[in-house]
Amino acid sequence: MLSYSGGLDTSVILKWLQETYDAEVVTFTADIGQGEELEPARAKAEAMGCREIYIEDLTERFVADFVFPMFRANTVYEGEYLLGTSIARPLITERLVEIAEETGADTIAHGATGKGNDQVRFELGAYALNPNIEVIAPWRDWDLTSREALMAYCEQHQIPVDYRRGDKSPYSMDANVLHISYEGGGLEDPWRSPDEEMWRWTVSPESAPDEPGIIEISFEGGDAMAVDGEPMTPDVLLAHLNKVGGAHGVGRDDIVENRYVGMKSRGCYETPGGTILLKAHRAMESLTLDREVAHLKDELMPRYAKLIYNGYWWAPERLAMQALIDETQKVVNGTVRLKLYKGAVSVLGRQSPDSLYAEDIVTFEDDQGAYQQSDAGGFIRLNALRLRIGAQRGRNLRST
Repeated sequence: MLSYSGGLDTSVILKWLQETYDAEVVTFTADIGQGEELEPARAKAEAMGCREIYIEDLTERFVADFVFPMFRANTVYEGEYLLGTSIARPLITERLVEIAEETGADTIAHGATGKGNDQVRFELGAYALNPNIEVIAPWRDWDLTSREALMAYCEQHQIPVDYRRGDKSPYSMDANVLHISYEGGGLEDPWRSPDEEMWRWTVSPESAPDEPGIIEISFEGGDAMAVDGEPMTPDVLLAHLNKVGGAHGVGRDDIVENRYVGMKSRGCYETPGGTILLKAHRAMESLTLDREVAHLKDELMPRYAKLIYNGYWWAPERLAMQALIDETQKVVNGTVRLKLYKGAVSVLGRQSPDSLYAEDIVTFEDDQGAYQQSDAGGFIRLNALRLRIGAQRGRNLRST
């Protein structure tokens, strides 16, 4: 059971599996909104003798069951990365394992390299879903260690590939409806700026319109349900925000991140819709969540993000954290108004039927006795008690 894109690497892997293991290979290609025509993958697999070929559009499920639950937690890895690649792997792995069971396959294979995170994500997920599954990772086993070696293998075995046709991006790219990532090429030098021509979804902030874009996003149960009053399915909504955000230069990131396998990696990301959603969701929570609940979520989020980044979507601790997070979202309902302007997203307003914001208490005008300001004196004295005792005992340290 091979996770198959139809590109150079997985086309070589398909033939290599057939030859090395004398095995019948079933291919699975997932459409998760990457914007590419996937039917050529079917033709290539058929040309290489595959009898069972699965190509499935999982875009709506990807957003509804993976992206949106992750965004309920305001998930950001190491302060910047919105986990566009990481969150796609559990869904692909789930379908790989399911199709393997449907077709009687006892082994799955993937094209992730031995240096990256994806090998960990695929395999941890597979073992969590089927503890008896076998996994083959050709990049860890074979001696085809360069693109030239792969091309030579293709020529030797008459494998149809498009590697030499037209202009090819110098970057290793991964795309889905949440983001595009770019790695490799000149980006391996962390001092070198990315070329402007690299970006595909977003205009440069300098070239973005001089007039800001104003949008409203409505939430129900913590999930975005409508834009400017128009209800949309999760995948359509995210794709719409990608288009709107990209036109205003929103969502570019240039990050050096810590991979789970131990090395640092520099990558660039375009996540316009996700950047907008994160800002809107936090604004909606600021109005509706209890203070300590909001702070608890913020404390849990880095660990939750690390679980997704490292491949533990199916681990019991992630599932337990998700249950807590989802419980908090029952009151996250309402609408946020945002401004998109030259790469920035800012909040203009928010309203909710479940708002905890009490205008009669926070007002600087006469609050008609809704809040007794004199109570604050006792509150402060009680909270200062330990500090005063410490000072009396000479235990409060001050810099000299």
